[in-house]
Amino acid sequence: MSNWFIHPLFLPTLIILVTIIFWATSALPEYLTALLFFAAAMVAKIAPAEVIFSGFASSAFWLVFSGFVLGIAIRKTGLADRAARVISANLTDSWVRMVASVVLLSYALAFVMPSNMGRIALLMPIVAAMAKRSGIADGSRAWFGLALAVGFGTFQLSATILPANVPNLVMSGAAEGSYGIHLNYLPYLWLHTPVLGMLKGLALIGLICWLFPGKPHAPKATEHPGPMSGDEKRLAWLLAAVLGLWVSESLHGIGPAWVGLVAACITLLPRVGFITSEEFASGVNVRTCFYVAGILALASTVTETGLGSVMGEKLLAVMPLDPGSPFTSFVALTGITSLLNFIVTANGVPALYTTLAESFSQATGFPLLSVIMVQVLGYSTPLLPYMASPIVVAMALGQVPAKAGLKLCLALAVVTFVILMPLDYGWFRLLGQL
Repeated sequence: MSNWFIHPLFLPTLIILVTIIFWATSALPEYLTALLFFAAAMVAKIAPAEVIFSGFASSAFWLVFSGFVLGIAIRKTGLADRAARVISANLTDSWVRMVASVVLLSYALAFVMPSNMGRIALLMPIVAAMAKRSGIADGSRAWFGLALAVGFGTFQLSATILPANVPNLVMSGAAEGSYGIHLNYLPYLWLHTPVLGMLKGLALIGLICWLFPGKPHAPKATEHPGPMSGDEKRLAWLLAAVLGLWVSESLHGIGPAWVGLVAACITLLPRVGFITSEEFASGVNVRTCFYVAGILALASTVTETGLGSVMGEKLLAVMPLDPGSPFTSFVALTGITSLLNFIVTANGVPALYTTLAESFSQATGFPLLSVIMVQVLGYSTPLLPYMASPIVVAMALGQVPAKAGLKLCLALAVVTFVILMPLDYGWFRLLGQL
């Protein structure tokens, strides 16, 4: 035991474990846990400062920030309410249809908009306006359901679309860098969409309707939005330009975060923008920004200290990977991904798992590409909200309590692992992947 206390991984393990426990249990406010992590990590010198504070340099952090700013402008100008009128005209006469429309919109937008955070920032004020028009009160269980529909639909379902979220891109880059494997858009979509897109989307809709019941009413037919104001028109053009730059990232090479940051700066400019200093101070949730930075930094710290590699090797040694039991091996690989999700969160899982994929392939007898693809089920199904920063951001924007997010996380995980995982295995087999 005494040797363990002087082991170089003891302090990093302790600090990271305590941070995860605090986030998982909400024993302290999320932003305070993040600040304590920064302080403890720096005092203990478990990693260089540029690693510990790497979350603030991450594109995800700046997408969150710009999302808050653009969300304030969309609500203030009335553009959110106008969009909600159009969307909700025939979709709010039943709760099931309303939830389904939000989930479907979150998923459909992923095909044209590459950033999870950007989609959430764009959708949340529109969905909030739609809820208000339909009699769904802020802070109600029904509103929590709609906000979670945006977060879960955006993150979990977009895992089936190769360029639509960060973990997919990390996996693609790691597969190409480590093994020279280039993932293609359509084969990837065909492999994952039937089970992890369509069936999981139906499960998500059903669980939200069950856990967060609501009774919307159809908007009044007499309401008329009137002509767009000058501010609405200018903001609409700005958002159209942002969306166009996001979609065409492969052509100009400017990341979604920096496009969003430029748009946020324009929104804040005096006489040109739409938001005053007071509105900026009250509307931007700095607590959430620190929380997201903490999540991203924790994943980087785990990788830097080598803790992630050690955990991956330990899991490889104890998991039942056997060429003679393909289903058991499939379940074990998914379990490895889920366990790694606790340590490095969804963004970090593909970087670590993919580097171990060749060992997993030899242990299971599965093709290397198939082993790489199996991880999508695991990292796209977080057991706790903190494992997926887009879900955290959606909860923050919608002021959803941690208990509500945890309830949906666990319920959807049970359905996924008990029902959808065997179906996913069967689909892999049908396509000749295993």
